[in-house]
Amino acid sequence: LAKELIERIDLVCEVNNTDHHTLQNSVDRLIVRRGQPFTITLHLRPGTHFQNGDNINFIAQTGPIPSVEAQTKAKFSLSRFISRSSWSATAETSDSTVSLTVCSHPNAPIGVYKLMLDQGEGIGLGEFVLLFNPWCKQDSVYLASEAEREEYVLSQDGLIYRGIPKHITVLPWTFGQFEPGILDICLQILDESPNYISDAALDCSERRNPVYVTRVLGAMINSLGDKGVLVGNWSDDHEDGVKPTVWKDSCSILQQWSNDGCRAVRYGQCWVFAAVACTVSRALGIPCRVVTNYGSARDSNGDLVMERFYNEFDENIANDSIWNFHVWVENWMTRPDLALGYEGWQASDPTPQHRSEGVLCCGPAPVRAIKEGELTFKYDVPFMYAEVNADVVEYIKLRDGRVFKMGGSTTEVGKSNSTKAVGRDEREDITHNYKYPEGSQEERRVYEKVNHHNKLAQAGEEPGFHIKIKVTPDMQIGSDFDVYAELKNNTMVTKSCRVMFYGQAVSYNGKLGETCGLGEFTEMNLASTEGEPVFLITLRLEYAEYSKAINQDRMIKLVALLIDAETRDFYRAKKTIILDGPEIIVNILGVPKVGQNLVADLALQNPLPEPLENCVFTIHGANLTDGKPITHEVGTVGPKEFVTAKVQFTPKLPGQRKILIDFASDKLHNVETYENLVIYE
Repeated sequence: LAKELIERIDLVCEVNNTDHHTLQNSVDRLIVRRGQPFTITLHLRPGTHFQNGDNINFIAQTGPIPSVEAQTKAKFSLSRFISRSSWSATAETSDSTVSLTVCSHPNAPIGVYKLMLDQGEGIGLGEFVLLFNPWCKQDSVYLASEAEREEYVLSQDGLIYRGIPKHITVLPWTFGQFEPGILDICLQILDESPNYISDAALDCSERRNPVYVTRVLGAMINSLGDKGVLVGNWSDDHEDGVKPTVWKDSCSILQQWSNDGCRAVRYGQCWVFAAVACTVSRALGIPCRVVTNYGSARDSNGDLVMERFYNEFDENIANDSIWNFHVWVENWMTRPDLALGYEGWQASDPTPQHRSEGVLCCGPAPVRAIKEGELTFKYDVPFMYAEVNADVVEYIKLRDGRVFKMGGSTTEVGKSNSTKAVGRDEREDITHNYKYPEGSQEERRVYEKVNHHNKLAQAGEEPGFHIKIKVTPDMQIGSDFDVYAELKNNTMVTKSCRVMFYGQAVSYNGKLGETCGLGEFTEMNLASTEGEPVFLITLRLEYAEYSKAINQDRMIKLVALLIDAETRDFYRAKKTIILDGPEIIVNILGVPKVGQNLVADLALQNPLPEPLENCVFTIHGANLTDGKPITHEVGTVGPKEFVTAKVQFTPKLPGQRKILIDFASDKLHNVETYENLVIYE
């Protein structure tokens, strides 16, 4: 079949991309998945005779140094049937057209391919992008449930959970993996990795393995040690970049990285790293979900016991830290490199905090290996195990150097692991995937397997004092409110003690800020209560004071310390609270059809006793706002006043969509909500 006999080639992108679940990417570029046939049409010059039995050979190749040995080049010929276990092709002819059906190997490397006729120098038939295929049983990312494929591969928006277990907050996020240009940026991330730069032939060959690709992404989403996408920043200084809490979608970050010559985007924190990793994974065809772990331990010496030393003002003076929450991702794949039974969800943490085989990345670790305490399984199971399981021993170090052990807790770490439910805007608790129930025989069996003594098992005497912090449900930013410390004396006699009760601003990663409502130590006598609470200490938290201390996380850590004057024993209670923000009221006006203008009618009441300056509403949504956020400035809003705005947007594609709405100002940000829309043709 000579080149001059082919008049034109039609890649039939719309039909193929529909079959391969990539139509949202593009209608004018061929994007297909591994192990699944696609059909292109060759239009021959009139009078050309095509003999189906002719000896016609093809080449499909990817990467800069394609080779058959590395599986980056495939040679195959026309056959009678499509094979599902190797590259293959069949042909059907009618008049002067040839329908050519091609199927890739289900384990072929992903990437940009050239398809050629193997004649002379090769006759180019076209270019296509090959992705992982969760619809193909032979693919290592095969996911059997259609509903799960809709959620974990095709859904372009989702919900990320933050806050604390007793006050879980929801951040709507646009992943946007099918927005124009995003797939190319995801492939560009692979091409900018140190692995590709040092050995492109080997790197392109390894791209057949989702474990390898996930590991490369884990290193490339953060900027440490390579040309990665995001710089982490947990300080309060974001002058030379964007505050991590401002981002609400992945596309803005990926586009900025690509447009700026692969310069790392400033700044991200854990949920931003995870959300971008989720976008790239889904774009490449690896099923992915964002997971939040509450009480996430960073075990600095690897002994799985968090030894936390505090001074009298409850400042942690050790290296071990427990984050209020931490966010990572799980990717779905088989693990042929491990024993059977460890396939399925694999945890990867793209936040830069751990060196793995010399590279700042973490995972993929089989979630089941974390649960079973299989610390030798690849990759980074010990680090992930500690994040959800470390035991906590706490000491207080006085100014004179004396150290006292305080009551420990084995349940502070790894609570309420959360991800968005499949097909519903609800939280699914997946803690049981990571650990056996706290205190169960299986949990302690795993802990012993991990070969560490539970230093907390030495049960102490029932202490003489009990101290507990109580709060009321309505703690909105801008208001003044009371919190309470409840003291009990469970001995038979009146006790002399000293009490301190205060609040302190805290970030989601446990970093403490300024105090608000600091009380001095108060001397008092506490009568025997015999189980009945006898004494409430009230702490007034006033906006005028706490507003100077808190940051955008709106978290305050309450601490009550009680010292037995006679025995010098220390007792402590602590509770982290989150102040509620105002609610955005949303009405969507217009007919939800493709190409028709819709209006988001927005309103919000300023809850503060002072004006808000530089107020801005931002809306965005995949296939709703043309790939980028739409902002609407509304200026200044007086104390307790309502602010309203009407923001126009035009849907581009039909289907179920989320429109995300965000409000920001000088004194109040991180206020967000979302609306679900069904857009019709």
